[in-house]
Amino acid sequence: MYYFCSTKHKKIATKPNMSLAIEVHNLSKVFQIGKKQSSVRDTFSHLISKKTNSAEFWALQNVSFNIEQGKVLGIVGRNGAGKSTLLKIISKISPPTSGYIKINGRVASLLEVGTGFHPDLTGRQNIYLNGTILGMTKTEINARFDEIVAFSGIEQFIDTPVKRYSSGMYVRLAFAVAAHLEPEILIVDEVLAVGDMAFQKKCLGKMKDVVSTGRTVLFVSHNTQAIRSLCTDGVFLKNGEIHAKGSIQNVLSAYDKDIQDFQFGEQSALNNAENRRGLGQARFTAIAVSNTQKHETNTFETDEPIHIKLSFRATQDLQQIYVAVAFRSSISREIVSSIRHQIPFQSFKAGEIYTFECVVNQSNIRTGEYPLYFWLGDQHNTPYDVVDDLVAPIVIHSNKTFEQLGYDSSVHSGYFSMVSSIKVI
Repeated sequence: MYYFCSTKHKKIATKPNMSLAIEVHNLSKVFQIGKKQSSVRDTFSHLISKKTNSAEFWALQNVSFNIEQGKVLGIVGRNGAGKSTLLKIISKISPPTSGYIKINGRVASLLEVGTGFHPDLTGRQNIYLNGTILGMTKTEINARFDEIVAFSGIEQFIDTPVKRYSSGMYVRLAFAVAAHLEPEILIVDEVLAVGDMAFQKKCLGKMKDVVSTGRTVLFVSHNTQAIRSLCTDGVFLKNGEIHAKGSIQNVLSAYDKDIQDFQFGEQSALNNAENRRGLGQARFTAIAVSNTQKHETNTFETDEPIHIKLSFRATQDLQQIYVAVAFRSSISREIVSSIRHQIPFQSFKAGEIYTFECVVNQSNIRTGEYPLYFWLGDQHNTPYDVVDDLVAPIVIHSNKTFEQLGYDSSVHSGYFSMVSSIKVI
């Protein structure tokens, strides 16, 4: 099958290269970022003048690569690099602005929690619905039904409407359906991060089984250990363009170098925080992140201490100030956090700037990217300043394989003490 979309979404049939599962040629995708009108008058004036009030954002630009049948392609890149947009286009959820794709085989996609499920239907009914969408007969679905349910581990809830499922239950069933209904091409986004570590390992094992039968897998993850364990080839997307492609070792080397070269930037990080709030009795003025050697970086090995230097200005006289430092999951939005800690200083005078350093022990945090969250307040949880979703995430990585890391699946989110010490500088 040959799939081409220009601005008119035109389709052209041609003879596919049977040795390739997917061919992507000069693919681009642009989004119009509209600006809200401030009043009815502004809206009317806009319509009369026929002027556009939107900006263009190119999520993908001239992306080209091929995937051979039976290969596992890992796609890596920072948040906003265009990974999910690319998968949605390949899955035919969204058309490209220009370029074309050839797809040779039936595609099953697991892109977001609950994608392809009808919330009012039960798990059992959704299995048959998804199988039908994939072009399978009821007899074929029946033959695999018990195996799907057993793999998902939610036998007890199979006749419960999926709108009552937790995100973890959604993912378990969705992956089981996608992997067991024998698509020629399986596409899996970072959604597996919602599941616990034991289930992630189970999914990786299943994807390896899928590949062993000659089928093709596209896998997007911030977890480079999972990518390294599963994938043979890779694509590194940066700002919507291909920065590197080829063997997974070379692609991950380029990606690791890119994230290690990234400078955190004290002021830019604060100025570009997407969410900043608080009552203002004290305000963060600078943030710096460094390793034990005092080299500023946002990239750390597993078990490596993270030194975070924070400065703030008191806007009124205060007796006590508490701080909390947190990492936020870039996918599930869960917080991996320290409890509140009192800043060891007797009093704080209005107009003065104070600096202190936290040492973060991240031994229980999985590899991946984590936007930062900082909180200043009092002992009653009154927020003075809250800085959330800094543009430079903390990156935890390791050269070990996914299986070698041996994480305890119970630690990844929830509040536990990460900050091992705080000292005033």
